[in-house]
Amino acid sequence: MRYVALGDSYTIGTSVPAADRWPDRLVVALGPNEPTLELVANLGVNGYTSADLIRDELPALDDLRPEFVSVLIGVNDVVQGVRPDGYTANVVRILETLLARLAPTRIVAVATPDYTMTPAGGDYGDPRQQHERIVATNATLAQAAAARGIAFVDIFDLSLRAAGDRSLVADDGLHPSGVQYELWVERIAPVVARLIGR
Repeated sequence: MRYVALGDSYTIGTSVPAADRWPDRLVVALGPNEPTLELVANLGVNGYTSADLIRDELPALDDLRPEFVSVLIGVNDVVQGVRPDGYTANVVRILETLLARLAPTRIVAVATPDYTMTPAGGDYGDPRQQHERIVATNATLAQAAAARGIAFVDIFDLSLRAAGDRSLVADDGLHPSGVQYELWVERIAPVVARLIGR
């Protein structure tokens, strides 16, 4: 099953080796038994907002012909101060565009982690305010997904562990490490397995 991952730094795995990125780990976790996923493209780009995803990542789907898609987007909307209604409109557009080519059971949405728990988190806005905005962003994506029958996997609580466990943070002091991504996949993989009929 052709799999395309959409998103930002958390999808492309900034500061970790390719094998540690969560989409790559997801494919490995699902194993070789049919049906399984083949990661044909990871379109995540460091720093991308929901608007950037719409502009650059969605058009690429025509050539990639995905049979399964993951979407994780929102942290840069928070960092760049995108208005909540703007983010909501973009999320609806993203999900509706995906539903025009895929069944809801062929899409998974994943929560944004809380970067404010990392050593460098304070460099990107007031941690308390940004924490609340990430919570709100995740609620928006979760609600939009639920309204369309799309699975939403919440990994937010896993990211909070980074406050007391440095092994969950990449060497840049900001992004998740491969160890944290593995925790994500332990939660995401069973959901995806059910969606693809495993």
